[in-house]
Amino acid sequence: MGILFLVVLVDMLGLTLVIPFLTYFVQDLASAEGIVDTGSRDFWVGIVIATYSLAQFISTPILGSISDRIGRRPVLMFGLAANSLFFIVFGLSGSLAMAIIARFLAGAGNGNIAVAKAYIGDISEDDQVAGRMGMLGAAFGLGFMIGPFLGGVLSDPATGIGGPFDTQFWSDYPYLLPCLFSSAMSAIALILAAFMLPESLPQESRQESAKSPISQLGETFTSIASVMRLPNISALVNVNFLFLVGFTMMHGTFILFTSMEPESGGLGWSERENGWVFAFIGLAGVVVQGGLIRPLTQRFSLRGLMLVGTVLTGIGIASIPYASADMSMLIFWSFCAAFAIGNGIYSPSQSSLLTFASKEGGHELGTIMGAQEGLGALARIIGPLLSAVIWSETVEGSGLWSYHTCFRVSGLFFLVAFLMQLGLRTSDDSKNAAGGT
Repeated sequence: MGILFLVVLVDMLGLTLVIPFLTYFVQDLASAEGIVDTGSRDFWVGIVIATYSLAQFISTPILGSISDRIGRRPVLMFGLAANSLFFIVFGLSGSLAMAIIARFLAGAGNGNIAVAKAYIGDISEDDQVAGRMGMLGAAFGLGFMIGPFLGGVLSDPATGIGGPFDTQFWSDYPYLLPCLFSSAMSAIALILAAFMLPESLPQESRQESAKSPISQLGETFTSIASVMRLPNISALVNVNFLFLVGFTMMHGTFILFTSMEPESGGLGWSERENGWVFAFIGLAGVVVQGGLIRPLTQRFSLRGLMLVGTVLTGIGIASIPYASADMSMLIFWSFCAAFAIGNGIYSPSQSSLLTFASKEGGHELGTIMGAQEGLGALARIIGPLLSAVIWSETVEGSGLWSYHTCFRVSGLFFLVAFLMQLGLRTSDDSKNAAGGT
């Protein structure tokens, strides 16, 4: 589990380390290409974020299916190698086109979170799944804590660190250093995985298939459609899709909001300040998923926890733009704590319910998890793109159509996800009924 934890942590570093500086990086690239209008320039932030997820959407079901045939270990190692290479390319990007290509290729090779979840399903008994999914979630939270913090601290080392970094090279590539750090972490994890990560899927449990990778690419939507025909599983996957659309809308606009000048309604924050707040968000996720989720699942139903997590996350995100610079920062940090704790409760609860439903139905866990993560990647495309469109059209508006609008729309997605869960029936309910609770 230790090596798997590191693999997932590195995956999350690849996703989250760019958070504090990506907005500024893309704005610089867009401005250098003559895109100076605020709405048009900020729109490209959503495009670059969505590109990574587009590649994951294409590759995740394929990698999940491949892992059912050849094992989990080689697929996980492939993702680490891709992350190590293409993060450097991203840091060296001198144009929007190069940045988009680098993020696409990194996402294509790094769609292996589903494989990590299938790995846990392979090696865990039923009573171990929730706790181990919580540890996986803790790796997510730790990635959200370490990644943005390091991304902020290591950005623009020529002025922020100085000394040996006070050179023209680091001035020309102000965001290369955090990318090099992530690449080095991936390389170390790859070496450790090569020598210390055992295969979780026995040879006799693997599915044989004569289909080529190209045909697998063409069947991405078919794989997801087949999962959508499974009643309980499709309901869980659809709830997760709505949750992630709402959550990733915040990815595209959180720093756009916090970096706005106070007179425009924002907080006027820099990369470092944004890095600190995401470090706090990650810490909250680590505490919940790494330490609290196991006792919570022993006392409360997984379905109930999933409902509570959805409500907390939705309220926290929808409230963010109502914290102005002249208000107490305790209020803003409370909003952040709400969605961090909510996400920490929701994620392992939903993943555990999906794992139980897949095993009870006799379905291939890698395929089910691959389809969910593929749809999750689709949500991560829709979320940033939707927020980019709304933000570009409303950022300079007022009243109903203002910079608040993105966060309000995000809250609506959580509301729909909550309402869908009210009609959900899971094995968790049956166990509680049998136990008289």
